[in-house]
Amino acid sequence: MCGIVGYVGTEQATPILLEGLSRLEYRGYDSAGVAVYSRQQEALRVYKAKGRLRVLSDMLQGGAAADGTTGIGHTRWATHGAPSDVNSHPQVSHSGKIAVVHNGIIENYAELKEFLLSEGVPFTSETDTEVVAQLIAYFYEGEHLSLLEAVGRTLLRLEGAYALGILCADAPDKLIAVRKDSPLILGYGEGCSFLASDVTAILRYTREVGYMDDGEVAVLTRDGIACYNYLMQPIEKEIIHIDWEIDAAEKGGYEHFMFKEIMEQPEALRRCIFPRVRDGAVYFEDFHLSDDYICALKKICIIACGSSYHVGVVGKYHLERMTRIPVEVALASEFRYMDPIVDSSTLVVVISQSGETLDTMAALREAKRLGAHVLSIVNVVGSSIARESDQVLYTWAGPEIAVATTKGYSTQLAVVNLLGVYFARVLGTMTAQACVDLLEEMLLLPGKMEQVLAHPEDIQYWASQYFNHDSVFYIGRNVDYALGLEASLKLKEISYVHSEAYASGELKHGTISLVEDGTLVVALGTYGRLFEKAMSNVVEVKARGADVLALTTESRAAEMAKTATAVLTIPDTHELVLPSLGVVPMQLFAYYVALMRGCDIDKPRNLAKSVTVE
Repeated sequence: MCGIVGYVGTEQATPILLEGLSRLEYRGYDSAGVAVYSRQQEALRVYKAKGRLRVLSDMLQGGAAADGTTGIGHTRWATHGAPSDVNSHPQVSHSGKIAVVHNGIIENYAELKEFLLSEGVPFTSETDTEVVAQLIAYFYEGEHLSLLEAVGRTLLRLEGAYALGILCADAPDKLIAVRKDSPLILGYGEGCSFLASDVTAILRYTREVGYMDDGEVAVLTRDGIACYNYLMQPIEKEIIHIDWEIDAAEKGGYEHFMFKEIMEQPEALRRCIFPRVRDGAVYFEDFHLSDDYICALKKICIIACGSSYHVGVVGKYHLERMTRIPVEVALASEFRYMDPIVDSSTLVVVISQSGETLDTMAALREAKRLGAHVLSIVNVVGSSIARESDQVLYTWAGPEIAVATTKGYSTQLAVVNLLGVYFARVLGTMTAQACVDLLEEMLLLPGKMEQVLAHPEDIQYWASQYFNHDSVFYIGRNVDYALGLEASLKLKEISYVHSEAYASGELKHGTISLVEDGTLVVALGTYGRLFEKAMSNVVEVKARGADVLALTTESRAAEMAKTATAVLTIPDTHELVLPSLGVVPMQLFAYYVALMRGCDIDKPRNLAKSVTVE
């Protein structure tokens, strides 16, 4: 959630801040603001606006209306206080000397605010962030501490998750950055320094970055960055070079990032799969799970949220079939509260696109506390989850900007399948030939996906017929049910159409009462072993008046067409690759429905790309 950008250097800061914030719009927000130190006025100048970033940019004439070479900027997603100019960040102390931008939640803000009010400190906003600014000012001005000491004293009193960017009028040539359970990145430039919540915000200006760890504090000046641990002892940060191009995070002629990223999936899968398959076997980079450890496993536990959780549901079917090891799938937000049965004989697989999801991070830490070995599947190199895991497998999907994940889901699913083959060879639960056959189909997957993507107009037509429905139901069995979960989520999150996914066998246990004349049911029938049962469920809902849009393989299209209202197809492939192909028509269907309903596809309401609050 939210976006942070900071700059200190010799150039005008405001245009850089606005440009950086524009790169973070995908994260979801409801207001924006900047604070810069004006040497002409010898004071902090703060500009904030509810709504889209363009409102702020127009107010500032693209940055020309606000002078200063040091500043911080923010896009806010409301947690404390309704979206408004007053509640927008940066929040400023009563004296006007301290400005703060903040991602996360200060859990004990009410207690701290009550203390400050008792000390005569007035408040103007409803935010927890203003408490941080006022508390720093209380120690800095009231107790005459240095700025860094005041920040350190404040941190001792904060509870919760936070990434902070701090600017002080008395120190106009420096910024202070703080991180706890919310991502923050340092950028190293020539004669300048940056901070940001995502590397895309600063990639135009520098490719040399450092990832802050929990409890760290950084002091940024135009001459460099000094970092400290939670004891305020100096530490050295590893500087990482980012080698992907900024163009990868731009639309490149497409109307929406989501559509661009749907179309990028074949190439993303080539990057993800091809380097890891050699001579009919799977080879992972920097992988250190011994054969003895794998053979001794009693259980695999997959932990994830949202679309990554749906990858886990597919993964349960696939991994149990391939390895014969019991697989449990847990929502990360529920894991800590389940009293989970996890120990040293459990492999915990954590799946996260961003590698920063707070619920997933908390679940990872709980799993490690219980003695489990943690393997993460993430996209963002150097992310928090990647750094805290025992093993990490990167998806190499490239930057994903749209809030609704597409290539993130596809590449995560590919890694899960590769992991299954790797384990199966060690365990002897699949023959060598069976492994070769599956890997050969995985190598063919990008090409077959391109066949599906070659004719999006077919899916666009059916979206035009059904975009005005108020409720849509997805039904399927086995992996088709798991696929339906993701298909339903894609539709609801970007088109705001109510949709649900049900295991087809559950229809008769209550769900079918929701089906009436004109109800749209999307029937997923790609899994050949259960095709006849899928057909029976199509007949059931048709008899109640439903319109049925079916998805199946090319070889079964004619049979499905005898009953369904309309049929979408994917090329025939290995059973374990079916969900990877089947998700593409469902992504496109959701996209076109949202397009025809006039929705903000890349930035759906109330949603954020990386959820860093509970």
